[in-house]
Amino acid sequence: MSQARILVVDDELVIRESLAGWLKRDGFLVDTVPSGEDALALLKKQGFDIMLLDIQLDGISGMEVLSHVKEHYPDIDVIMITAYGSIPSAVQAMKSHAHDYLLKPFDPDELGVMIQKLLEHRKKAKEHAFLKDAFEEQTRFESMIGQSPAMQEIFKLIQDIADTQSTVLITGETGSGKGLAAKAIHSSSRVSEGPFVAVNCGAIPKHIMESELFGHQKGAFTDARETKKGRLEMAGGGTLFLDEIGEISMRMQIDLLQVLEDKVFYRVGGTQPITADFRVIAATNSDLQKAVALRSFREDLFYRLNVISLTMPPLRERKEDIPLLAGHFLEKFTREVNRGVERFSRDAMDELMLYHWPGNVRELSNAVERAVVVCKTTTITPPDLPIGSTPDQPAYPAGVALHDVEKQHIHTILTRTGWHISKAAGILGIDRSTLYNKIKRYDLKPE
Repeated sequence: MSQARILVVDDELVIRESLAGWLKRDGFLVDTVPSGEDALALLKKQGFDIMLLDIQLDGISGMEVLSHVKEHYPDIDVIMITAYGSIPSAVQAMKSHAHDYLLKPFDPDELGVMIQKLLEHRKKAKEHAFLKDAFEEQTRFESMIGQSPAMQEIFKLIQDIADTQSTVLITGETGSGKGLAAKAIHSSSRVSEGPFVAVNCGAIPKHIMESELFGHQKGAFTDARETKKGRLEMAGGGTLFLDEIGEISMRMQIDLLQVLEDKVFYRVGGTQPITADFRVIAATNSDLQKAVALRSFREDLFYRLNVISLTMPPLRERKEDIPLLAGHFLEKFTREVNRGVERFSRDAMDELMLYHWPGNVRELSNAVERAVVVCKTTTITPPDLPIGSTPDQPAYPAGVALHDVEKQHIHTILTRTGWHISKAAGILGIDRSTLYNKIKRYDLKPE
């Protein structure tokens, strides 16, 4: 504390000498300069904790120096030096992030108290930053957030498996963070400098999947006007992430198994073998073991993918993570949409904690984004949330048919998302065409 370094910037020699004498007597390290130009030059060579800066300077003004310091040296706390007649300028300087102002003529005791209060403030800020960093180190891993035991286990497992080349199968409900887990494994691995190539197997039509994965030679088929690399080749030296792996056809399953076994493949229409140098991470929200039993997924491919298994817990099973995630999304979306929303009311946070979250973290993200957009104050309240006061576990009277429960749930999700089909389908864990079919089947209409 006593070795804090202070820079005095004033064009009057007597003021520089007086301030330097008092501060050195109190045990501080002090440098003095007569101009803004000299101050900016010295800042490039020497770090400071506090700057005493005269508002009235010839050449570069004190306000200009303040602006430069706040932009380039934000850790320096600035106290403006001002005469009585320039108090309005000092107040304006404080609005521009000066810490305080010192009025001429100086009272050494007042200066000492001001400096000590400022150093105490700096000490507490550093302690808070240290604790915040320590907390975030425990609750964040790459882009994943969680303090729950379930997520802490996920973080540990990812660290354990990251540097291996073993194939990983990530399972979990839609929106639970399987993609983030795959990226975290890649980012922590020895191939982190290589590409991370994601393939959504459920979104690519089956008739072009072969070309997408393996690439094709020019002239291999009607529209093959030029040779094209496939995703396998693009992932060379990195990671291939096969999302929704349960959606690929039986024929593609055979081809993919061959690549995983031999590490060699051919482009469509090609005759030259290409070595497959990448790690495979696959993910699914479906029960592949059940699919194996039903013979819609190859057993040998399942075991080849399931060398290491990782299951992402649904949000309803790690509710202690909701405040962390909600706070993260609040900060993210307020920055993106430039809104001054600062917090959740206690009632709003209670609603987030009580809700069942069928769409998991993705649904929470969407809910916070919507709340930030519609919120008219600095605090998000329950009416801003699109979830209503749905209890944690939805209850239905005994004897209600399953088809009626599904109809009501789909209608609730559609209403909550403003009949945004893509968002509703994502929350429900089905594709858009399936949702359209159910809307038609149940004759659902917007209210």
